[in-house]
Amino acid sequence: MVEQSKAAFDPDPGSSYARIEEAVNEAGLIVMGALHPRVTQAKNLEYGTLILLGAAGAFWPALKASPEWMDQRPDPVDRWSLRVIGNMAQDLGAQAHFPFGGPPYAPFIDWALKSGRTFSSPVGALVHDTVGMMISFRGALHFLSEFDLPDASAPSPCTTCDAPCTTTCPVGALNAKSFYNVDACHNYLSSAAGQICMTGGCAVRLACPLSKSAGRLAEQSAHHMKAFHPT
Repeated sequence: MVEQSKAAFDPDPGSSYARIEEAVNEAGLIVMGALHPRVTQAKNLEYGTLILLGAAGAFWPALKASPEWMDQRPDPVDRWSLRVIGNMAQDLGAQAHFPFGGPPYAPFIDWALKSGRTFSSPVGALVHDTVGMMISFRGALHFLSEFDLPDASAPSPCTTCDAPCTTTCPVGALNAKSFYNVDACHNYLSSAAGQICMTGGCAVRLACPLSKSAGRLAEQSAHHMKAFHPT
């Protein structure tokens, strides 16, 4: 992916972190991290400010009230993200990036880890300082200018955790030794016993103490699990 040129931006001189966060929250999303690509050497970006957007408690009601959900066409989450974040980028004078639509794909994992708010968990999956392992990046806003950001220098929450994520998976598909056994995971999800995860969400991700802060409803987890493991 080639970064959009500076000339393609229409920067809003009134942009600030507080103003952006307010717009993000009004849309039903949360700011999950922010960084200066020049400082962090983020992949595919060289300048400006990048704001990472994700889903939390307000996202699911916003999605279910949207035309993308009601038209019953495929990929309502991605289509909602394209419209909402695309409009937000236009209003705020930013360039929108999305974690889907590739290949090539935008390097959201690299950006997330360099934001100082997302970390690698003991089982290899990402963990966030607010929503735990219920991470759902929906897009990012890239601004031309560098503006002040909140401090994000806290250590990983895993350093003071008893790591229930390492022992929760019923078949050991996610573990601290080999990280992720894809076949074991999908085989379990296809079984009768695995319907608990299919309808309620991944047991490992739910075990993370911070995941409770995500406000994730079982209905939303079931939707994502069905997309992950179609029957």
